[in-house]
Amino acid sequence: MRVSSPLFSGPLFSGPHSGYHWRGQTSRFFEGWYFRLTLPAAAQTFAFMYSIDDPAGGTDHSGGAAQILGPNEAYYCRTFPDAQQFWAWPHKLGFGHWRSAKRSTKPALPAQHLPADDFFHQVTEGYQVCEGQHQGKLLTPAGEVKAQWHYQVTPLTSWGAKTPQATAGWLSYLPVFEPGWQVLMAHGLASGWVDWQGDRYDFENAPAYAEKNWGGAFPSKWFWLQCNAFEAAPGLSITAVGGIRDVLSWQENVGLIGIHYQGQFYEFVSTKTALTWRVDPWGSWHMSAQDYRYRVELVGCAPDAGAWVRVPTLEGLQWLCRDTTHGELQLKLWSVGSDSGIGEQLLIDASSDLAGLEVGGGPWDEVWSRA
Repeated sequence: MRVSSPLFSGPLFSGPHSGYHWRGQTSRFFEGWYFRLTLPAAAQTFAFMYSIDDPAGGTDHSGGAAQILGPNEAYYCRTFPDAQQFWAWPHKLGFGHWRSAKRSTKPALPAQHLPADDFFHQVTEGYQVCEGQHQGKLLTPAGEVKAQWHYQVTPLTSWGAKTPQATAGWLSYLPVFEPGWQVLMAHGLASGWVDWQGDRYDFENAPAYAEKNWGGAFPSKWFWLQCNAFEAAPGLSITAVGGIRDVLSWQENVGLIGIHYQGQFYEFVSTKTALTWRVDPWGSWHMSAQDYRYRVELVGCAPDAGAWVRVPTLEGLQWLCRDTTHGELQLKLWSVGSDSGIGEQLLIDASSDLAGLEVGGGPWDEVWSRA
């Protein structure tokens, strides 16, 4: 396992928490990245989930994984047990993992960033993400190609109004909250291709999203909503979460809603404003929030059974997360503060049937409400 120096820079890749957080400690640690492509023309999604556990090695959980949640909620996962074959940049977004280099490579190829033109020639199986360039190949146990991809991303909005901000605020830089969480890219445009189980998807300027989390503790329960593919409102992006997080020696329920639209950023955080939710064990999500300027309401519905994916826990990757990438989501935002006395004005009324909706952890035996 090595931490290397970045070769590139850019507004997204130098933003808060974009670099790798591991600094050589041997205590329990994980870092995970989530990248989503939405293909409106095909009414499908590709969600790429990469993770590394205990990168120092020597534990039962040490190693990495690459998961894909593909069209029609089809799922595939490959593990990469050798943590020494993982690399990452400490200050900007850039990381990769591979099982082995091709035998023609002599001497053995160390874990490192490769030029895009060389990657598929030199790596038998693995992935790399850097400076808006995503590449990878996953095989079946028999050695056949299961998935392969290569696409570029142009980021449009990160998190915040103008310059990138830490999603959890300035306290996220201190070892106070576990795990850490950062929206790297609320909205971007991706162009390239994905070959999925023999079917090739070519796309240009497809909506793209990216986030990550890291730390030594793991959330016990959470839910998540995300969409940046609203047909009637191009460029609109929404990310919303609720969960139980560790704060030093205690736990607390926290929630957040972030909206980017037409150059404006609307943020509602449970520690600063009134925020409520009502989420079923599966199938229904409802969130609302209000401050002195705006009021927002989110209503999500899962039209299918979704798919189970693995998430980091103290016992390693476990099947504790249920997702749909075909969620139905309605977003309404009102202006409530007006010097003119006009009253509420509807600013956004948008819906999509390509939202990401998720519940994780548990227990999920009953409706989870926060008044």
